[in-house]
Amino acid sequence: MSEQSELAPDFSLIDTNGETVRLSDYRGRYVYLVFNRGFS
Repeated sequence: MSEQSELAPDFSLIDTNGETVRLSDYRGRYVYLVFNRGFS
């Protein structure tokens, strides 16, 4: 687990509206990420 003083690497994803969202857009805010792998 990372210490609080460490910064997460920046990355971008496409949201459900087709917009690009970058982690750095939320700098200074609490961010909760959930990565879910879909099963086919």
